[in-house]
Formats: sequence, C-alpha cells, structure tokens
Amino acid sequence: MREEIEKRLRDKLTPTELEVIDDSASHAGHREAKAHPEHGHYQVRIVSPLFAGKSVVEQHRMVYAALGELMQSKIHALALVTKAAK
Repeated sequence: MREEIEKRLRDKLTPTELEVIDDSASHAGHREAKAHPEHGHYQVRIVSPLFAGKSVVEQHRMVYAALGELMQSKIHALALVTKAAK
C-alpha cells in the first residue's frame, strides 16, 4: 500500500520531496485495527510546487483528492506534513 500511495502522490502532485511511512504495525493491537486489518496508518511528508499559494487545509485536500478512494477503503489514519516547493 505504501508504494500505491507514493505512486498516486507522485502522479498527481509532482512532489520534489516525498516520504511515506507505513505506521500500521504500531497500531496492530487497537480495536479498530483488529476490526479492519486492511486499513493502514500512514505518515506522509510531501513538498510540491502545486502547493504554492495554497493554505495548509487546501494542501491537505489536494493530497486526499490524489489518494481518492484509498481514503475510504485502505487508509484508516493519515498524518500529513505538506509544504510548497520553493
């Protein structure tokens, strides 16, 4: 799944920097993780020129849009750090 997240973000947001960390293992014992083991926890740090002039909320919405249906089907939690490329 980490690779799919990276691919979608690279394709849609042309980042100059991108780091995706699968943090699912640290949540394995949680009730929600047991109920939906296919839903992962991820951390993303992304720098993109497409974020220029956008608020943090707008940047996050762009990430959610790039990930599409994964946000409802495969991603349970997503921690984001977004920045505009200089």
